[in-house]
Amino acid sequence: MIKVTHISKVYATDSVETLALDDVSFEITAGEFVAIMGPSGSGKSTLMHILGALDVPSRGTYMLEGADVGSLDDDALADIRNRKIGFIFQSYNLLPRTSAVKNVMLPMYYAGIPKAKRYEKAAGLLGKVGLSDRMHHTGSQLSGGQQQRVAIARALAMDPAILLADEPTGNIASVQAEEIMSIFQDLNNAGHTIIMITHESDIAEHAGRIIYLKDGRIVRDGNCHRRRTVKTGVKS
Repeated sequence: MIKVTHISKVYATDSVETLALDDVSFEITAGEFVAIMGPSGSGKSTLMHILGALDVPSRGTYMLEGADVGSLDDDALADIRNRKIGFIFQSYNLLPRTSAVKNVMLPMYYAGIPKAKRYEKAAGLLGKVGLSDRMHHTGSQLSGGQQQRVAIARALAMDPAILLADEPTGNIASVQAEEIMSIFQDLNNAGHTIIMITHESDIAEHAGRIIYLKDGRIVRDGNCHRRRTVKTGVKS
């Protein structure tokens, strides 16, 4: 599904060049759950932006389902972001005065999907993450963990090829974090491909594979840990 080959990313100012990624290569197959870890400044945020088609590498190639992302124009990159990648952010990025179901419906609205179908699918996705009884609550009426569940449902709205999660448990309590990770495991068990950026080793252990970055390079990549399983009663 994903093939990253010798990518580097250089940020240049008037007098200084900063090498954020340095000759990074890896592949991710459909259905994997991969955590990307590294200290501050390791390049994981830059890599996330490239994988999410929010930026392009300075050198090397990023292939997503056969398409060379680095060669695409802005319209094509936007289409990939809208249709192939479901984003889940640390800060949720919900509309705070809008109901959970309308937040989930939003990507489908921009895709031109009829209202009845948008509502039906959004309601089903909220049920999948255990929020059927909170569909009409606004973001400001939900806890952090509940808001992140809404964000996961919204990320699934367009049936993306990849779920890309950026520090998805960074703003929530540990108990809620375990529940969020249980949802990710359920989604992965159902066949979804998940790439998660995190600096927390206990969160990364829920994935099936960990890629470690340091100073812009991969220093370790593999299934070198015991995958954790958490039972929370969340519907799969």
